[in-house]
Amino acid sequence: MSSGLEDVVAAETVLSDVDGEAGRLIIRGHPLEALAGHWTFEQTVHLLFGGFFDDLPDPERLAATLGQARVEAFDRARPLLPLLADLPVYDAMRTAIAPMPDGVTLDDALRLIAAPAVLIPALLRQSAGQDPIAPDPSCGHADDVVRMLGRDKGGAALDAYLVTVSDHGLNASTFAARVVASTQAGLTSAVLAGLGALKGPLHGGAPGPVIEMLDGIAAEGDAHAWIDRTLNHGDRLMGFGHRIYRVRDPRADALKAALHTLDRVGGRLEFAEQVERVALVALRQRKQSRVIETNVEFYTALLLEAVGFPKESFTGVFAMGRVAGWIAHAREQALTGRLIRPKSVYLEEGRARAA
Repeated sequence: MSSGLEDVVAAETVLSDVDGEAGRLIIRGHPLEALAGHWTFEQTVHLLFGGFFDDLPDPERLAATLGQARVEAFDRARPLLPLLADLPVYDAMRTAIAPMPDGVTLDDALRLIAAPAVLIPALLRQSAGQDPIAPDPSCGHADDVVRMLGRDKGGAALDAYLVTVSDHGLNASTFAARVVASTQAGLTSAVLAGLGALKGPLHGGAPGPVIEMLDGIAAEGDAHAWIDRTLNHGDRLMGFGHRIYRVRDPRADALKAALHTLDRVGGRLEFAEQVERVALVALRQRKQSRVIETNVEFYTALLLEAVGFPKESFTGVFAMGRVAGWIAHAREQALTGRLIRPKSVYLEEGRARAA
C-alpha cells in the first residue's frame, strides 16, 4: 500500500507533466515559462482541448465562442444571485454551477469555463451592494473578468495566472474529476468533483492565508520574529513547500513576473520579497533534511490581491483557470472507457488483507 497514492501511476496523459526534481512544468509539450505571459488563456484552452472535441474550432473562433458562453452563463446565473447572497462566494459559485446540463460537448465545456468567470465577479459585487456587470463577448476572457469586477487594469496579469494554473498533473482535484469522468458521467459532474476537492486548505484553499501571514508580519514590523515564533510553534509558513516540487515551484516565478506588469504593487511586492528571503533562510536552517521552497500560493495571493480580488475569493479564481484542465482530463479519461477502481486494505482486529 502507498499512503496518499505516493508514486502510484494512475493515468497516462498527454496534458501535463510535473517534474518535481527539476522544478519544471510541461503543458502539452510547452514549458510553463513559454506559455505564461505569452499565450492567452483562450489559446491555452485550445491547446488543452486538442483531440478531445471533434468540433474544436481554431483559437480565434474558440475565443469568440467562449465570449458568447460568458453571456449565456451570466443570463443563466443572474436570477440565482439573490438566492445565493448568504453563501460564501465559493459555495455560491458551486451551487450555481450544479444545475448546468451534464453533457460532454464542446458547448458544455465552454459554458463550464465561462461560469466561474462570470459568477465570481457578480457574487463579489453583490456582496458589496453593487449591481453585477454583464460580460462583453468582444473582450478577451481575462480582460472581461477584470471588467466585470469593476476594474480597468490587470487583465494581462490575470491572463498569465489563469494560464499558469490551467493544469498541473494528477493533483487532487484533477484526479477527482477523472474518477467521476471514468464512470461516463458528464462534464458538470466532473467539474463539481474538482470543485469539491479544490476547496480544501491543503489544495486550492491555501493562497488566502498568505495574505493573512503578510498582514500579520507587516503589523508586527519584524519578519524575523514573526517567522521564528511561527516555526517554534510548529506551524506552517503559508506559501512555502510542495508535495511534488523539491526545488522552487516554477509557477511562483511565472506569477512573480506577471506581478511586475501591474501598477501600484511595488511596495507590497518589495515587502513580500523581503519576507520570502527571511522565510527561506529560516526554513533552510531549521529543515536541513528537507527542501522547502516558495510555492505557487505565495505569488498567487499577491497577484490576485493586486488585481482586486478579496482573499475569500482566491480559491474561486483558481477554479476559473483549473476548470480547463479538469475538462481536458475528464475527456481524456472518458475516452479510455476504463472505470477507475482501486483496491483498499481491510483492517480487522489488527490483521490486514486485500479487499
